[in-house]
Parts: sequence; C-alpha cells; structure tokens
Amino acid sequence: VQLQASGGGLVQSGGSLRLSCVARISVGFNMDTMGWYRQAPGKQRESVAIITKTGSTIYGDSVKGRFTVSGDNAKSTMYLQMNSLKPDDTAVYYCGVHGDDEGMPKRDYWGQGTQVTVSS
Repeated sequence: VQLQASGGGLVQSGGSLRLSCVARISVGFNMDTMGWYRQAPGKQRESVAIITKTGSTIYGDSVKGRFTVSGDNAKSTMYLQMNSLKPDDTAVYYCGVHGDDEGMPKRDYWGQGTQVTVSS
C-alpha cells in the first residue's frame, strides 16, 4: 500500500481547500476503511472522515457539515473537500487505510501527510 497526499496549504478562516490522496493498493488487499486523519501540534491523531468498504462515510463531530470525503476509483484517488475552515482545523492531514494484505494481520497504512494552516 502506497498513499500520497497533497493539496495542503495556507488559507484564511472561512476559506476552502481540497486534499487529494492517490492510493496504490495491491489487488489482493482487503481494505476495511480508507480515510483522512489529522494531527495538530501537541495533540493525538484524530479521525476526520472515513469511507468504509460498504461505501458509508463517517465524519468527526468537529467537521460535520463542513468537510466532504469522496473517491474516484478510476483515478485511485480519495478527496477531502474542506469548506468554512477554522483555525482549529490547522494540522497535518494524513490519508490512511486499514486492512490486510493477502492474509497478513490487519494494520494501518499511512501516507506522508500534508500541512493545512488556517489563519484567523
């Protein structure tokens, strides 16, 4: 599993950004979830938006109604549209996948992260 996140940057409060995550996943990989996570300085990594293998989406309480996660299977890409950004959204955003690769133990896989900074 290889994940490449991009699209972060500096934006003013109330602005928007769209993050992209290009995924390279082997044919035999059994994916349970794919999603976006973030980690602010001094805080633990938290879930932002997740797509389950059934296609359901789960959002963190702090981003509901503002962020939208979507995927383009043809491009093997997941997106996170972030609107009405707030300074509290400032963090490194990671795309992550949970699953198992052809019988190996289930585990998390992470991309390299992209910095999102929201100025007040």
